[in-house]
Amino acid sequence: MVLKEAMQKIIAKYGNAPAETLNEHTPTGQKPLELFITDEHTENYLSLKTGPDQNRGLLSGLLGGVSALIALIIGVWMALLGKWDGVAWMLILGIPLFIVPFVIEARRALPLPVIFNRRTKEVYFDNDGELYHTPWRGIEAVACEFEIVGIYSGNIRHASLEVLMKRLGEPENSIMVSLGTPAGKSLNMQKGFWEYIRSYMNNGPWFDHNGEHSESDEFVKNQLALNLKQSENLSAWRKIIQNKKEASGGKNFLTGTDALMLISNIIFYPSNKIQEFVYERAKRRSRNRWPEIVTERLRSDGPTTRLIDLERKRGLSV
Repeated sequence: MVLKEAMQKIIAKYGNAPAETLNEHTPTGQKPLELFITDEHTENYLSLKTGPDQNRGLLSGLLGGVSALIALIIGVWMALLGKWDGVAWMLILGIPLFIVPFVIEARRALPLPVIFNRRTKEVYFDNDGELYHTPWRGIEAVACEFEIVGIYSGNIRHASLEVLMKRLGEPENSIMVSLGTPAGKSLNMQKGFWEYIRSYMNNGPWFDHNGEHSESDEFVKNQLALNLKQSENLSAWRKIIQNKKEASGGKNFLTGTDALMLISNIIFYPSNKIQEFVYERAKRRSRNRWPEIVTERLRSDGPTTRLIDLERKRGLSV
């Protein structure tokens, strides 16, 4: 299947919905915008989270941080009452609630991210052990906005962003790879995210709010800092309350919502930290699943030949 045919098919599936084709050299008219799916932004590569496992560790956090904590509190209370048989039961129930989901979720590998390699100017994607790739030069993507109609929710707009990629060694086998979930995003947001990727690949690794090259990483860090970890919500909300206190001179600054959010973030703080720890463990286990042909190209001193160049040397039609 040639590239144009593949792009025509992907656009046709959305019918009359607004859709735009994107490439590496044409600006979209939007400012660079990170959409909370960046896994790593380094000098050599940009990796984007894929799949539904972005919340990996949630079960461990809820069971370990909440259920086990409740069991611990009840156990301490029973110990104070001298009911040591109740303490034993709380340990029997509480410890497995923490350990079992932790071991299962931490040992199960995460889906590999989509990687944009700035050194070699190409993109990699793992599809259930099959390596897909595309060179940055000549890359073809499509952003499409569509509506989902629900009985209770009404019309909700979403927008997808997909990139055409080919299987390594089988260039006639191509797929469209989604860059993040389309839920809750607009066409302009996806175009802004494409500008973020364009700025990184063409002008990066660091760039300013216009996408122009910058020696400072300030803009990129500010963009990535907006994607707070769950455990960081506590300090963020404490800062909000502190700012309100200073603005009001310390009088009548604490609302019911402020108190509720502060208390809930304190309660769920252990759960959130456990979830983040499990996610990082699972992510480290996933890294060794990339083939050597990819990992060596992510190193600063690795080869700069593109995978498409290797295919051409083998006489494959691309």
